[in-house]
Amino acid sequence: MLRFASAALADRSFLAWPFFEARHRELAEKLQLWCGRLQDEGEPLDAYCRRLVASLGSAGFLKLCVADGDRRPDVRSLALARETLAYHSALADFSFAMQGLGSGAISLFGTIEQKREWLPKVASGKAIAAFAMTEPECGSDAANMQTSAMRDGNDWVLFGEKTYISNGGIADFYATFARTGEGEGARGLSAFIVPADLVTIAERIEVVAPHPLARLKYDKVRIPADALIGEPGEGFRIAMETLNLFRVTVGAAALGFARRALEEALQFASSRRLGSGTLADNAVTQAKLADMAVAIDASALLIYRAAWQQDEGGIDNRRAAAMAKLHATEAAQQVIDAAVQLHGGAGVTRGVKVEELYRDIRSLRIYEGASEVQRQIIARDLLKGGSA
Repeated sequence: MLRFASAALADRSFLAWPFFEARHRELAEKLQLWCGRLQDEGEPLDAYCRRLVASLGSAGFLKLCVADGDRRPDVRSLALARETLAYHSALADFSFAMQGLGSGAISLFGTIEQKREWLPKVASGKAIAAFAMTEPECGSDAANMQTSAMRDGNDWVLFGEKTYISNGGIADFYATFARTGEGEGARGLSAFIVPADLVTIAERIEVVAPHPLARLKYDKVRIPADALIGEPGEGFRIAMETLNLFRVTVGAAALGFARRALEEALQFASSRRLGSGTLADNAVTQAKLADMAVAIDASALLIYRAAWQQDEGGIDNRRAAAMAKLHATEAAQQVIDAAVQLHGGAGVTRGVKVEELYRDIRSLRIYEGASEVQRQIIARDLLKGGSA
């Protein structure tokens, strides 16, 4: 059911900020209504994620994730969607986000034929996408990537492994990055569309907040030449631009988690008896709630400023995106931790929402560039004299 009891999500006044247009406000309301009908029917994880993708597609929300002709995805719409979905369901947010990230290379760099073949399927929820970059030995360090692709007549042949691949095991295709040798380090990478039936699922990986995740093996995987995305040697650029497009939205998902944690904390503090009053009457509790609210608003301002800059175009917003992702994920961890603390023993009890949020938030400080990487991006831009 929709929850409008407190100021946490019920206060939609931030939608009046100048970063938004009328279409963004309409989208936010449609998403709220869809989330109000969302139900977890207790089916297995893979089946539930497939159902979420199909439902998001039939509702029209996955169209936000893909390019429309020459128009790139609107980052403010993506951020609003992820914030709203994450508030209600981490898996709904995950399912939405991976459709965008997994197909992002095609949206940004794909040929007309590639876009026609794959993007309508992604937007309708009929094809599940995945982004395959991370490797067992080097993580996401592109310069040391080992997976290779060799040209063989009219085909490419791929060898190697990928790991911690989201949607691994349920995806219909993997946007895969492999070394093709046009240059040293990161300069010798290319991007490919690899159908899932050609890839071996070597291992399913379980993490603290369950979602489909796997180690993949490419054993002489043969794909046609037209499976190449962009030009040979452009893989690093394709990966970075794809990640940069969606980086701000990771912060938006964290913001959704934080808003939900604050609402849960407000409701618990207002109802929990403490002496002759409630926990909310305590000055220490009030200070903690105030700090949570400030952290959330600061995150929202950073996120939607960066998203607006990306949509407006013409601005190199790497620092703004890094700041938004860094602050929102770190602040959400602190907000959720505070909500758990306010709940006391209930906060670490399975089935209590803040315990679930505590597990959900942790990975966002790692995905799409860990907090340490975001700090490097910010510092290097400052040292180069980059503008705010």
